Amino acid sequence: MSNISIAINDKNGKLLATDNGNQFVNLVYAAEYNEGDTITLTAKPGSFLVIQLDDVLEPSFVYMKGSNYTMPIPFGEKRFSYNPKTFSGELHLLKARLAEECEIACRKNLALNCHDTTSAKDVCYPHVSANIETRGESVFAARNAINGNTENRSHGNWPYESWGINRDPEAELTLDFGRPVKMDKLVLVTRADFPHDNYWQHATITFIAPDGSVESRVFDMEKSYAPHEWNFATAPKTITALKLGKLLKDETDPSPFPALTQIEVWGTEA
Repeated sequence: MSNISIAINDKNGKLLATDNGNQFVNLVYAAEYNEGDTITLTAKPGSFLVIQLDDVLEPSFVYMKGSNYTMPIPFGEKRFSYNPKTFSGELHLLKARLAEECEIACRKNLALNCHDTTSAKDVCYPHVSANIETRGESVFAARNAINGNTENRSHGNWPYESWGINRDPEAELTLDFGRPVKMDKLVLVTRADFPHDNYWQHATITFIAPDGSVESRVFDMEKSYAPHEWNFATAPKTITALKLGKLLKDETDPSPFPALTQIEVWGTEA
């Protein structure tokens, strides 16, 4: 049995193209995608992979906790948060390979995954979710916060997608790694489309350890285009997930719209 496979199916489940391999797989699909088409990545649970399911997307280092991850091809409004060239045209190259040992062991942004969707839950990590997304629109979806795009000087369609909280101070974002990781730095890139945007003066991060225990800390921020960074190099934290919540905006600022452009968690496998 092959270690990795990629398959493309239509809305009725009909197989349109597939390929497989032991160490890597390259699938060339010479046709336009249609609404309802999906890409399914299959690998052994516990595998670390580097995937690029569209040649416009950046490669992502992912951990497969499950065996089958199905990614819907975005159409209509769902496409607005992606580069317009993504999944377009009549020729596509989809790639996946087992990660090298040096890629697994090295320090990196453990949160980065531009292939994340709601269907990745319980299967493909890192995965992000939120209890609130502004109007359910793709340009304000939680997945935007880990896609690697740090452009924060506007809002709306790509390249200005973000996680929007619909003005709700109870909004909470959960970043799940699917396995223990050791973090040494946290970075938040808040949206800075001033004066349209407000900003968070304080946010609470809850760190979830492998044994289920939690530790919460309040982090202070300021009105800035620049990333907010906190280092834990002297005392790295071993976690399986973290939550971002209790987001307190500046009440003296007339704008009701704080938002998050990107979250980064730097570190290594635990």
